Amino acid sequence: QVQLVESGGGLVQAGGSLRLSCAASGRTFSRYNMGWFRQAPGKEREFVAAISWNGGSTYYPDSVKGRFTISRDNAKNTVYLLMNSLKAEDTAVYYCAASLGFRSIATMIRPNDYNYWGQGTQVTVSS
Repeated sequence: QVQLVESGGGLVQAGGSLRLSCAASGRTFSRYNMGWFRQAPGKEREFVAAISWNGGSTYYPDSVKGRFTISRDNAKNTVYLLMNSLKAEDTAVYYCAASLGFRSIATMIRPNDYNYWGQGTQVTVSS
């Protein structure tokens, strides 16, 4: 089992950047594929990025590709989401998620593909 705690959210102007962090508890962090999702008011939870257990593979939807970068540091039990060129439509609560195992991350784009979730961190982009 793993517990996840996100941080780094806040208010930023359009065109700006933020880096989110997700700290995981436990000694088996390196066995988990990790993902980031977001949810805006009145909308479904949306896939944002995923990274494989060893950091060797990443996957993004077209909506954030080229602007967002997911990375991880297994020695620090932490996954990051660097968000550049932020837009007003990026405003949402951002969630970190974990899935135990070595499945291809290109198939892990639904919330049900993940077993563990953080509490979320608010990102607000002002236009």
